[in-house]
Amino acid sequence: MGKSKVLVVGGTGYIGRRIVKASLEQGHETYVLQRPDIGLDTEKVQMLLSFKKQGAHLVEGSFFDHQSLVDAVKLVDVVICTMSGVHFRSHNLLMQLKLVDAIKDAGNVKRFLPSEFGMDPARMGHALQPGRATFDEKMTIRKAIGDANIPFTYISANCFAAYMAGNLSQMGTLFPPRDKVVLYGDGNVKVVYVDEDDVATYTIKTIDDPRTLNKTIYLRPPENILTQRELIEKWEKLIGKQLEISPISEHDFLSSMKGVDFASQAGMGHFYHIFYEGCLTNFEVSDEEEASKLYPEVQYTCMDEFLKLYV
Repeated sequence: MGKSKVLVVGGTGYIGRRIVKASLEQGHETYVLQRPDIGLDTEKVQMLLSFKKQGAHLVEGSFFDHQSLVDAVKLVDVVICTMSGVHFRSHNLLMQLKLVDAIKDAGNVKRFLPSEFGMDPARMGHALQPGRATFDEKMTIRKAIGDANIPFTYISANCFAAYMAGNLSQMGTLFPPRDKVVLYGDGNVKVVYVDEDDVATYTIKTIDDPRTLNKTIYLRPPENILTQRELIEKWEKLIGKQLEISPISEHDFLSSMKGVDFASQAGMGHFYHIFYEGCLTNFEVSDEEEASKLYPEVQYTCMDEFLKLYV
């Protein structure tokens, strides 16, 4: 069997651009949806043209033109959607319902990977509002996929390193502190940090793998399952200095959510579940569900190496 043809929807986005790159690198004929609502965003246009230069095909299609989506989907075997689901960017997960309809009508897709790439939404039905909206919407998409009998793979990529590791998991910054650091609770809850390029590499690995069909695949590189304390210690070792640690209790953290804006409340709710509840690691994952076990040939980026970028 040859490699699947891939359509990436949201290819100019944060994860999407990496998915396009990984798809091309792994030898897949790669299509990127070119949407008319890109307007005058020259950076996105230039990115699309750079994909084309690298060998990707641009295919026009709009979420407001069903037939154009159907026509785009018919060109490929696999559809990967990477539309944003965070509130401080564009939040448009439910737009994927139109993509599900197009995949159903096209009838040729052998695998659909919807926009997930974070916590497993099936485990987050208890999540705090307003952040729970993200998980509820992802479950709405999952239900539509099931109702349409579309073959799928769901990717649970845990914490993106650039958002959660480079800043030692501090809110409101993407750079690591050099003097003081906020510690969530006792800082001993296990968290999973994954380099974004590795997320893309593992994702593309799954698309032709029969072992991952109709399953949730978890990205848990073993050396990157760390507590916040362990992450801080790695940084302290790199800079040769101990940081002043300011712990924040669970009660105080929850209290601090009151009165902040909607997007901040949503993000803080996610932080609460990750760093106090331990939602990324408080359940077992079998070797058949874990990407680094399925694909041991992938040399993933360890957080020691990742943090060196910031020194």
